[in-house]
Amino acid sequence: MPMMNLLVAFNGSAGSVAALRYAAALAKRFDAHVTALLAHSGHEVIDRRSRWIPKEARALLEAANASILTQIEATFEAERAALGLTGTLHLRSVAGRVDTVLSEAARHYDMLIVGTRDEADDEHVALHPDRIALLSGRPVIVVPAGYDAGANHSHAALAWDGGRAAARALSDSLRLLEADGRVSVLTVGSRSGWPIDDLMTHLHRHGVSAVHEDWPDTHPVAATLLTWCAKHDPSLLVLGAFEHSKFREDFLGGVTSEILSRTTIPVLLSH
Repeated sequence: MPMMNLLVAFNGSAGSVAALRYAAALAKRFDAHVTALLAHSGHEVIDRRSRWIPKEARALLEAANASILTQIEATFEAERAALGLTGTLHLRSVAGRVDTVLSEAARHYDMLIVGTRDEADDEHVALHPDRIALLSGRPVIVVPAGYDAGANHSHAALAWDGGRAAARALSDSLRLLEADGRVSVLTVGSRSGWPIDDLMTHLHRHGVSAVHEDWPDTHPVAATLLTWCAKHDPSLLVLGAFEHSKFREDFLGGVTSEILSRTTIPVLLSH
């Protein structure tokens, strides 16, 4: 998949700062273009447009919302200057349901890069990376707060079960895997009956040196992947999102949700 046109979600959080830096590093690496997008909602406890709301109170609500956006824009300007991209990187601001805005925008780019969700994020700008991966139809890279995009990391990791979502994630990440040149294919428990050797051959034909590591059913998937990543410090974990329903993931918990809540490295999600 080409890597020429990247979209990064920016909401002023520590995660979005890490995502912006990661996007800038990818753009430099692949000679790509980056667009930053601030998606924000106008959700209120009360409807400020109601004729029953005094004009003074309405003005206070509008000022509070504007203040949030102004602070985010100031954070972006500081980061843009630090990255040396004042002439080429700009921030677009779009009002609407945050996850919907980002999902619809992402369809016009090669990839969306976001920060991990923080419960402290203001609800006007809070986003949900897992939902966006499900809704957008585009690959989403989720970058944890504090991640150093300029540090040296090991090769990439691919979580593989032979399913449709894993295959889509592999296709969406192939350009990144080709650039790294090496990947560890991680399988935990049962997978499709198709020989893993065919996957290794496919990667080899794309110039990627691959090794396979396997664990039995007795190992919990998310914990096993996270432990391996903590030990080997890969540059990226490629993961097919929600092989089961999103409702089941939210209600019962699942691999995708657990990994996103605990990851210390970027995770590429595809659905």
